[in-house]
Amino acid sequence: MSTEWRFDAIGTRWEIQTSRPLDAAERETVARTVERFDAAWSRFRPDSVVSALGREPGAVAAPPDTVAMLDAFAEASAATAGAVNPLVGASLDALGYDAEISLRAGAPVAAPADWRRLLTWDERMLRLSAPAVIDVGALGKGRLVDRVLNAVGEFGDGDDIVVDASGDLTVRGATVRVGLEHPFDPTRAIGVWEVCDQALCASATNRRAWGDGLHHVLDARTGAPVRTVVATWAVAPEAMLADAAATALFFDGGAALCAQWGVAWVRMLSDGRVEYSPDCPAELFTRGTTVEG
Repeated sequence: MSTEWRFDAIGTRWEIQTSRPLDAAERETVARTVERFDAAWSRFRPDSVVSALGREPGAVAAPPDTVAMLDAFAEASAATAGAVNPLVGASLDALGYDAEISLRAGAPVAAPADWRRLLTWDERMLRLSAPAVIDVGALGKGRLVDRVLNAVGEFGDGDDIVVDASGDLTVRGATVRVGLEHPFDPTRAIGVWEVCDQALCASATNRRAWGDGLHHVLDARTGAPVRTVVATWAVAPEAMLADAAATALFFDGGAALCAQWGVAWVRMLSDGRVEYSPDCPAELFTRGTTVEG
């Protein structure tokens, strides 16, 4: 890789590495890709599709990513007995991770357990039958990483591209060695994962954390932050699947979902133990336990 383009979008830092600099028109294409996704799915924007639908339930034209993302949510929700749920937005709001980022936490609020009845979708329409806050954070950033990779790939830049959105990255052509950051000490790594023509997504409870024990990974069934697992890493052909798997791995059933999707993974528990999938090729610096799906 010879060039790097860094920018901020959707509340995080991005870096795109290519073998030649992207020109102004190509960068504008990437910016439009990000803006279209954000305008559809951001619960932090009052003008987004999901914010408007939450205020006035009904039916709207389905944004382009609706079926792919919500179908994946449905599988992740089934695998984790409802712990993963796209209507978890109000639960995040209740703990202070709201549209204003107030960080004023109240009591936990469970997400609607019957979300599959309240939220329905197909290629044409997205429907919500009661007020609710849609939050696609469990896999949305991964989906956008895939979108950005596809946009950059259309520029005819050759085979080597890396799109890195602060912990969620995808690689085409090049081989990248990724350190697995220790969640209790960001100056250390628990291992290294070599990625080529795949995506690696990570999630940890020390990221987007505030207050005493408050962070963004919630169990939708209770609305409370998870406690047993503190960090996850997943590798898949697409960043959306890796992102969804990294979320599901915080819960029982996550390993089975990864086996179903063919996703390799590593996770660290709150007691410091490390677990990983049987097919995991990562080089780990600590002893761990293989977990079958």
